[in-house]
Amino acid sequence: MATHGQLPGLLNQLASLGGCVRPIRLTGHRTEHSVDMATGEIGPAVRHLVSASLPAGHLLVRCNNRRATRCASCAETYRRDTYHLITAGLRGGKGTPEMVATHPRVFATFTAPGFGPVHNRPTGRPACRCGTTHAPDDPALGTPLNPESYDYTGAVLWNAHAGMLWRRFTIHLRREIAKAAGLTQRTLHHHARISFAKVAEYQRRGAVHFHAVIRLDGPHGGNTPPPHWATADLLADAIRAAATSATITGPVIDGRPHRFTFGRQLDVRPIRSADFDTGSDLTDQAVAGYIAKYATKGAETATGTLDRPLKFLAELAQLDLSGHAHRMIRTAWALGAREDLAHLRLRAWAHMLGFRGHFSTKTRHYSTTLTTLRTARATWRRAQAADGPGETTYVLAHWAYAGAGLTCGERWLTDVLHHPTHESDTVAEGVTAP
Repeated sequence: MATHGQLPGLLNQLASLGGCVRPIRLTGHRTEHSVDMATGEIGPAVRHLVSASLPAGHLLVRCNNRRATRCASCAETYRRDTYHLITAGLRGGKGTPEMVATHPRVFATFTAPGFGPVHNRPTGRPACRCGTTHAPDDPALGTPLNPESYDYTGAVLWNAHAGMLWRRFTIHLRREIAKAAGLTQRTLHHHARISFAKVAEYQRRGAVHFHAVIRLDGPHGGNTPPPHWATADLLADAIRAAATSATITGPVIDGRPHRFTFGRQLDVRPIRSADFDTGSDLTDQAVAGYIAKYATKGAETATGTLDRPLKFLAELAQLDLSGHAHRMIRTAWALGAREDLAHLRLRAWAHMLGFRGHFSTKTRHYSTTLTTLRTARATWRRAQAADGPGETTYVLAHWAYAGAGLTCGERWLTDVLHHPTHESDTVAEGVTAP
């Protein structure tokens, strides 16, 4: 814990983390030298930072973890960035032309197939097949009616192949659009381009499904208008046909061959501009908010499983998990021991119930990138923190990983900073926290 004189500096250092509870601790130094713009000569040092001289004893940087269960603050930043990324692809901005708002756009949800009956809240029926009317927060929702007959192997393998199935779908989608336009697949890129952004979400039963914004652009992406034949209805029909025909051949387990397709519940809806919101159309704000919400959630949010990898299966005995999550993880661990499934790395992804793809992905031409948004934010913060007008500097730095997380005292101070109470007055007066 910082001494009395260091406390204000420690408060400032922790405040710069914006509430991150698992910051990366770095040891090292950073030196900035002035540069003569006329000669290019490097001058004397103008700023020098040594980690040991900082109040926390290390340089603290945000963890940038997207999982809300690991760091709520960084997850919220990730959610907001995802919202802006999706919005830029729907209405333009942040380097994306505004004309994309006039291009055919749809919001599609791709579900997983069934692996056995589960407890649910059906529409049109008063109760689940078990005879119970489940509350929305009932932990039984999504769990099998009969765990012994539930296809846990198929469920885990579906998650492991979901990313490959999506890629196969995009290939079929281009074929379907070319066929509908009377073109060959080889010549389609001369007339139109498909742009999309998607996120993966876990259903309560632990199976992954995808939410995607899919847009039909001209041959050079959002910078060019789509051809005259490109409509939202044509795009929606092509998506339905491609989702039906996309198939991945899986492994043979105990003499049983596996084949993976999307589930029968496919929802495809055109996205309308907010200017024409009548209360029934799906608007770009609603879509961006919906997708961003799921970008920070993993399997642990939906199924109550883990948010970090397992080193040993025996760790499960110490964890408070549902029986369904236990079975999914154990199945993934057991399948991971098979040599013919080594390429799926199921033990490394057992905590994710077999899914090993990225939670949010997009095509290059859809919109800006998360890296661009983060760089712009960091540049703005540096400009705000600068003492004077911008200057050209030469930076020499060396940093090494020294750990992660906050000390007990630092965590207490962080809680006070972001959850103000009467205690904050005591800290402000320089009294060392317990």
